[in-house]
Amino acid sequence: MFPLAVLWLVLPAVASDHKPPQVQAATSFAAVEVHEKEKVAIAAEPYDTKEKESIFRVDYLSHGVMPVRLIVTNNGDRPISLRDARILFQTAAGDRIQAAEPEDVERLMTRKEREGKKIPMPGPIPNIKMKPKASNKEIEADFDQFEYGALAVEAHTTRAGFLFYDVSELDHPLQGAKLHLHKLRDADGNELFFFEIPFDKYLQSKSSQMK
Repeated sequence: MFPLAVLWLVLPAVASDHKPPQVQAATSFAAVEVHEKEKVAIAAEPYDTKEKESIFRVDYLSHGVMPVRLIVTNNGDRPISLRDARILFQTAAGDRIQAAEPEDVERLMTRKEREGKKIPMPGPIPNIKMKPKASNKEIEADFDQFEYGALAVEAHTTRAGFLFYDVSELDHPLQGAKLHLHKLRDADGNELFFFEIPFDKYLQSKSSQMK
């Protein structure tokens, strides 16, 4: 397992059977970095809309957690290892956030829920409608099913999965941010050159699709 950065259950607008998206080559995505010499391509696809995150059991976005899909394509003839990999969300300010474990997400959402119960004074008491809580079993189920877990990527193979990052302190978490990866190794144990995947590439692609 890599070192990685209760809730309200919100039913998605579109019914979901909680299936991971189909695996495609990393070069199919907008936010990708390709190392031609090492024959490795890595992409990062944020799930930053309600529609996209409807595949999960829990509404992470509304609680400041950003799911990011990691796609690793190895076009070489030998496997690469991610056993020691560090995969960090690097903010525009240069801070690096480790991907979260299920207990980290639960703590964050519990805190958010507690803060949400505070009623601002003075002023009229708002009509608060509490939504049913999701059990931590739902978080664990999402991590078990979706979290990136491939410690090796075999030759001519693509592996994909999700990492979850606490971006609750960021107003615009993707702007100027990057996914930073290092300590990936080839079959001989040699470290590959680090990857920095700008999320601005994703935002630009998303913007162009809306025109």
